[in-house]
Amino acid sequence: MSTPESGSIRGVDPGSGSIRGVGSALFVGTMLLIIGVLNVVYGIAAVANSHFYVNDTQFVFGSLHTWGWITIVVGVIQFTAAFSLFAGNAYGRIVGIMAASIGAIAALLDVGGAHPWWSLGVFAICVVVIHGIWVLGEPERV
Repeated sequence: MSTPESGSIRGVDPGSGSIRGVGSALFVGTMLLIIGVLNVVYGIAAVANSHFYVNDTQFVFGSLHTWGWITIVVGVIQFTAAFSLFAGNAYGRIVGIMAASIGAIAALLDVGGAHPWWSLGVFAICVVVIHGIWVLGEPERV
């Protein structure tokens, strides 16, 4: 039975360069990439006065154009976070956790809406994304 070298982290093999949770990070990065692109498309649809959204919708803050621009900005941030996560940077981890947390809260607030099962599915995916980013590079427990 061999013992780990002093200073080495469990779950990281110094010879192979592999880190625990890389597969989860790739999944999370892919999810952030898809969500970022969809948010940009939804934002463009809102700004362009598309019939994608219901015309009689009342907004508490701003108008459809305001929420369209907000959605575009959030989508671009998620898009850049995905590529940063692919590169292994801390920006992608921090922004990814924040974006998934906001998405989870928004999904829980939308459970009473027209599509409650979709909202619960989005919430579950957000929780998986948060977990995947959180455990990236964390040492294994024995």
